[in-house]
Amino acid sequence: MPLSSSLSFPIRRKEPELVMPAKAVPREIKELSDIDDQQGLRFHAPTIMYYRKNPRMGGKNPARLIRDALAKALVYYYPYAGRLIEGANKKLIVDCNSEGVVFMEAEADVRLEELGNTILPVCPYWEELLCDVPGSKGIVGCPLMLIQVTRLMCGGFTFAIRINHTMSDGFGLVMFLNAIGEMAQGASVPSLLPVWQRELLKARSPPHITRLHHEYDESSEEDNNYCTHMNAEEDEDTINKSFFLGPKEIGAIRKHLPPPFIQSCSTFVIVAACIWKCRTIALQVDPEELIRLTFSMSLRNIRGLDLPSGYYGNAIAIPGVVTKAKTLCDNEPGYVLGLLKEAKSRVDEEYVRSMTDLMVIKGRPSFFAWKWRDYFVSDLSRVGFGEVDFGWGNPVYGGTVGVGGSMYPSTLFTRIRNEKGEEVIVVPIELPTAAMKRFQDELKKFAQWPVEDLCGRSVMITSKF
Repeated sequence: MPLSSSLSFPIRRKEPELVMPAKAVPREIKELSDIDDQQGLRFHAPTIMYYRKNPRMGGKNPARLIRDALAKALVYYYPYAGRLIEGANKKLIVDCNSEGVVFMEAEADVRLEELGNTILPVCPYWEELLCDVPGSKGIVGCPLMLIQVTRLMCGGFTFAIRINHTMSDGFGLVMFLNAIGEMAQGASVPSLLPVWQRELLKARSPPHITRLHHEYDESSEEDNNYCTHMNAEEDEDTINKSFFLGPKEIGAIRKHLPPPFIQSCSTFVIVAACIWKCRTIALQVDPEELIRLTFSMSLRNIRGLDLPSGYYGNAIAIPGVVTKAKTLCDNEPGYVLGLLKEAKSRVDEEYVRSMTDLMVIKGRPSFFAWKWRDYFVSDLSRVGFGEVDFGWGNPVYGGTVGVGGSMYPSTLFTRIRNEKGEEVIVVPIELPTAAMKRFQDELKKFAQWPVEDLCGRSVMITSKF
């Protein structure tokens, strides 16, 4: 029987240790890019992967194998073993001092099959599988990574990692994890060599802002008073839930769209628009209040930036759209889809240059200044967490732990395949208890499917992306 999310299981952890590069590496100072060190990325982002027993591995201890491979991979990714320092104008710099990343080995008295679908976002016990170590969660002067490998009774294991987001985006982290996997399987050099070159995303001299960047619009004092009042009323009792949107639900949502958008919009954009509208209605935001949606967009293929394939820094833009709550709620889905398509189309080389210049001019602001009126969405399903192989094959599930790992109102989409082989989008969200019920009712209108099926049905995982 699957383990109830209300139950717990014993975990025994060894003392955490600092893993340093296996060989001597350069002792130097390296600046982060002007995208890396923005305020909105100054937090630690958790990710988790679950692996089945593999008889081919002959009973090898995954924790020891991964620990040794980690030390070897750090020879090539040695800035991860350093510590951040802060310079003038809040500039973050890596002191490559090889002090190491935090590593823990653990054992849990539970079998993978007992966990059932609780391994999916929102995972109720992820903080047990990635236990915080005092002094490891700061931004400056602290370890840049925390890793915990937990062996399970069935012979499987979990690999959980928390990374200082200023160092890498999801793609950059997966490059590093793949390097560990290759080292664990006998490689001496990563197949894709890492490239630092953070100067490629550095502000111009002199810096000058040439584009609109709604994502970094600051909140007025009146806005802050409104948000404080809203938080005091609703922030005390929030709950996390995940909603599963398969082909049937996505097809139903598409039926709400005007013809020009049915084929021209990606599934991510369509779901993001739907979730934003449902969330806004559920929160009962004042109709005249401005609200903002921001989303992550990769810069790795933007013409003119010429980022090398091994670049492992943050290569993302966070374009934003702003509208009144009333305008969003009263209009058909095509309205917000038009906003999102226009925002995506603005992201070109000049937009990125303007964004990096803005960081220097405005002191590296956050793209989350509006609290509950801000909402961030990102699609992590194509990043590659589900394909990281340490020798045991691909994970049963690999990706976000859910909304519990973020410090902002956000939804990080991931994808699985169900027992029919269908692609299912997992949408975790956190809302006040009363608002969650209203959100489910609104989503039901879009998906035309019983809400209890959307958020509570059994989803058998057969493979990942």
